[in-house]
Parts: sequence; C-alpha cells; structure tokens
Amino acid sequence: MSRITFVQRFITVGAIFLLGSAAIQAQTTRPRRTNRQPAQTTKTPADDPLLKPEPQPSPTARRTSSNDSLLDVQPVRPVANTVAPADTKHAYLLLEQKQFAAAAKEAKELAESHPNDPEAYKIAGFAELNLKQYADAAKDLEKAAELQRNAKQDDPNTESALGQAYVLSEKYQEALPLLTAAINRNPSQPDSMLIYYRGISEYKTGKTADAEKSFNQVIKLNPKDSLSLFYLAQISLAKNDLDGAIANLNRATVNDARLTGAWTLLTSAYLRRAATGTDPAKADADYISAVRAGEGLIKLRTDAEAVTLFGQALIGSKQYARAAGVLERATVAPDATGVTFYLLGVAHSRAQNFPKAIAALESAAKKSPDDVNVYRELGYAYEVTKQYAKALAAYQKGSSLAPSDPDLKESIERVKPFAK
Repeated sequence: MSRITFVQRFITVGAIFLLGSAAIQAQTTRPRRTNRQPAQTTKTPADDPLLKPEPQPSPTARRTSSNDSLLDVQPVRPVANTVAPADTKHAYLLLEQKQFAAAAKEAKELAESHPNDPEAYKIAGFAELNLKQYADAAKDLEKAAELQRNAKQDDPNTESALGQAYVLSEKYQEALPLLTAAINRNPSQPDSMLIYYRGISEYKTGKTADAEKSFNQVIKLNPKDSLSLFYLAQISLAKNDLDGAIANLNRATVNDARLTGAWTLLTSAYLRRAATGTDPAKADADYISAVRAGEGLIKLRTDAEAVTLFGQALIGSKQYARAAGVLERATVAPDATGVTFYLLGVAHSRAQNFPKAIAALESAAKKSPDDVNVYRELGYAYEVTKQYAKALAAYQKGSSLAPSDPDLKESIERVKPFAK
C-alpha cells in the first residue's frame, strides 16, 4: 500500500500549527519590564534614586546635577507658577516608602491646585509607573517635562522615565528619541534597562537591525537577561536562523524557567528544525528536545494550544500512546481546534488504534473542512479498517482540495475496485 511518508505529513502539520504559535508569540512579547529580575545594572523606577523625583521642601529646591545627592538639593531660581509652588515633600516621602497609590493621589491633588509646578506631576508619574498605570504615568510625565523645558530646567530623569512610560503604554515611536538621548547622556556607564527599552522600541517600530544591536548590548552587560535573549531569538526566527534562535531560547529558559513565551518558541523551533533537516539522527534528537521543551511549557500553560504543541512534539518523537493521552485531554477544552483533533487522530493511527483515530479525524474534518491532511489521514484509517467506500470519499474530498497531489490520486485508484 502506497501512502505518504510520516515525515512528509508531519512537516505539513508543523507548518499549520506554527501559524498558531505565531499568535502566541505576539501575545507574549508585551514588554512588562517591571516583572523582570533585575541584574546588577538593571533598575526599576522604585529602586533607582536617580530616576525618582526629588522632594521639594522649599519653592526653590532643585538638583542642578544628576550626580548631586538626591536629598541634598541645591537652591536655584524658582519655577514660574500662576499660583504658589507646591510643597511636594510629603508626597515624595510617600513615594520613598513605596506607598504608590497614596503618593499618586496626593501628587495629583497638588498638581490640580498648582498646575505650573512640575514636581507634583513628576511624583504622580513615578508613582503611576510603579502602579502599572502606564498611560496615566506618560501623561503626567509629559506635563512635568513640558513645564521643566518651559522653565529651562530640563530634567534627564523625568525624560528617561517618560521614555519608559511610553514603551510600557506601547507608544514606541515617541519613546525612542527619549531613550536614545538618555543612553547617550552617559555612554561610559550604560544602563541595561534603558538599552532594553530602546531595543523594544526599535523592534516594535521595524528597526530590527538596531534592535538586535541593542539587545546584544544588554546581553553583554547582563548575560542572564532572559527577555533580551527572547527577543534575539524572535529576530533569529524571522531570519530563519533556527540554530541561533534555539541557542538563545535555551539560555533564556535556563535563566528564567517561567518565561512561557520562550518555552513555546523553543518547542516550535525544535519542531521546525527537525522537520526541515536532512539528517534523520539529528531530526530524532530535535524531536526529543522538542518534547523536553514542551514539558517545560505545560508546567506553565495547560490550554489546548500549548498541549497541542506538546502533543505534536510527542508524535515527532514517536511516543504515540503518550501523545494520544495528552491530546485526548486537549480535545475536551472549549478552545480545541481542528489541528488538535487531527494530531490526536495521527497519534491513534500510529498506535494502531484505528477506531479512535477515525473518531478524532472525523471531528477534525468538521472543524477544519478545508484541510487536505485530515482527509488523507482519514482515508487511510478507513482503508485499513476495510471501509473502502468511506475511504474513497475521503480521498476524493482531499483530492478536490489538492488536485495535483499524486499520493491522493494513487490512493483513489487503489481503493476504487473495492468501494461498493
């Protein structure tokens, strides 16, 4: 009996499912930097005194240099206000104590009654950054920066924080010049966090080559920066550099075992390399590696898409019974797709359990009526169980979807004499 080889079929399945993986990538790349594990040179607004607004114990208190002590402020010419300048000392104290909601509330009240004093807006912006209220933070920091520029008292810390707020509120175009300026102000002491944010902005605005340089610079400063490794892997995948992507994703998952997107991409990358490789031994090793990556994934995600990807890896490594058990659980989920049922059918078929294979493949045909691979596999399962009329119908349906497919044409001619 002539039929398409398993590897040929599996490459096709991989191509279908990896389209779903791309959607996962898009959902997992949002740069929520506040959740990262900081390296020695990586700081958050709450922990970095150079990024915090200084208190204003008197109307004329401002720092004249970023090297000055945060609390030892220097008196300079007061900012012009239409009303008396605000006393932001207590609001700043709340920020120092990480009482961010209280600091934001008090600073907003001060800004309302003292609309031309940038310190109130600045404190509010920093507090909102820590509260993950990124759009509000960007708005208040914009106002603070505007007032500072109008008073000719530009503050690099405000502009750096505004750049970060723009990234976190997905205003990448606006973020890029501010972050570039912040990094260039102190080239001898590069800040990996700012460079990371610049990389995100470059990546999101289509400046991929620049983003790759930025992320590599972060890795040079902090080799364990898992998110930069993750983005470098995505850039490698876009260039079809599977080896580079796999290397970076392995490093990312070692450094952060809870990075779900990295496990997802790593599983998919191993499957792609196995399916496109020419060395059977290397392909088998990649399928085993895909299983290991899939095991890391399903520790964090148990939705149908993640489990389906894991099941695909198990099929590739010829662990058919285990794959069937995993995929059976995925098919009961409300988000189970035709691909899930198709892979379940393949797993049962390879395990010689054709009744269950037929049931799964019939469900796959209902969910994915235009998938030629479903009818190819379903026709084979019918043929093996001597249901020749059904096998012929399945092969003919597949051939109508892929008229030039020689395997389907041969299958039709093979079963025709037995179909009654």
